[in-house]
Amino acid sequence: MAGTRALLMLENFIDGKFLPCSSYIDSYDPSTGEVYCQVPNSGKEEIEAAVEAARAAFPGWSSRKPQERSQVLQRLADLLEQSLEELAQAESRDQGKTLTLARTMDIPRSVQNFRFFASSILHHTSECTQMDHLGCLHYTVRTPVGIGVPPGVVNIVFGMGPRVGEALVSHPEVPLISFTGSQPTAERITQLSAPHCKKLSLELGGKNPAIIFEDANLEECVPTTVRSSFANQGEICLCTSRIFVQKSIYSEFLKRFVEATRMWKVGIPSDPSADMGALISKAHLEKVRSYIKKARMEGAQILCGEGVDKLNLPPRNQAGYFMLPTVITDIKDESCCMKEEIFGPVTCVVPFDSEEEVIQRANSVKYGLAATVWSGNVGRVHRVAKKLQSGLVWTNCWLIRELNLPFGGMKSSGVGREGAKDSYEFFTEIKTITIKH
Repeated sequence: MAGTRALLMLENFIDGKFLPCSSYIDSYDPSTGEVYCQVPNSGKEEIEAAVEAARAAFPGWSSRKPQERSQVLQRLADLLEQSLEELAQAESRDQGKTLTLARTMDIPRSVQNFRFFASSILHHTSECTQMDHLGCLHYTVRTPVGIGVPPGVVNIVFGMGPRVGEALVSHPEVPLISFTGSQPTAERITQLSAPHCKKLSLELGGKNPAIIFEDANLEECVPTTVRSSFANQGEICLCTSRIFVQKSIYSEFLKRFVEATRMWKVGIPSDPSADMGALISKAHLEKVRSYIKKARMEGAQILCGEGVDKLNLPPRNQAGYFMLPTVITDIKDESCCMKEEIFGPVTCVVPFDSEEEVIQRANSVKYGLAATVWSGNVGRVHRVAKKLQSGLVWTNCWLIRELNLPFGGMKSSGVGREGAKDSYEFFTEIKTITIKH
């Protein structure tokens, strides 16, 4: 940090070695607005080196027994667990999220993922059928496409999308691409990869609805919906940004929801009592604020948050990228705040009359990643969940994940799915072999 500590200098990791770069990009601490780190501004040369390292490592790594690869992944999980505090501190400082969230969700979840897939690779089976009348036996085998921890197996190359990203996705020897990010970037990836017919897994944005029926348990619904709207500053693709509330309970829900939102504390990431930290960048903060300005211009009401309540921060953090959780009402479904992904601590609350109406309105956006439904009527939650155009539907809960099951969205929210079976299928190529005896 300027004046107090030396800048952190990151390096690329290629072929088992940390390598410097000829140029660097400033990275800002979201909680202070100050440069704290420099990141390699890599390009085609670094991508070529990483691809070559991966190509050289692939035969040896892919031929290892599943048990050996499983042990490597388990060891990685052990190392992550041992370094939990250090990694949580780094993640919090880099992204602006609360240290509490990084400690309790981000790093433990990474450990869980490694352990899950370390076990999963030991239990896959192949298909086999026989045609006795032709004397033939058919079976399938799967061969790895990607690579995974001796030198060259994992390569990390930093940089900007137009330079390093385009060099990576257009490289003829990169056979598949797994990407999480925005729809415009995904469109560019699709264009660049199309000439090579690459396999794509795209996890993109969402404009996720919460549908709250009159028989919902508000004691559980209100705090969970506050969390689903504002967790990690709303910077989770699965966050709720449209809340549809049945008219008979609309006023009561809104009163409780605004009260609970005002209790949601924005503070510096290291504050253990903070519920929200800083947004990822100054440009993103300005983008999120611009949506609130547009809502005001359209005649919507801002019930709490940005421009309504006062944000108190220590002097050192006054230039950080903080904003209060914001609730918008009296807004039309056609508004950009109801159509576009804001990706910040902003949610819109609107009333509805009937089940049929709210399903139509919830499905009226181009996204289809996730939804939540709140009702005590079991038949209704099954009916509504089936009709919603969302890859994931939670009922009377939020963000409960099962890694065995598919994760991904419909429509403009992405292509493909992740999960035990889906990831196995994506990261391997299947081959059918027929033997005549």
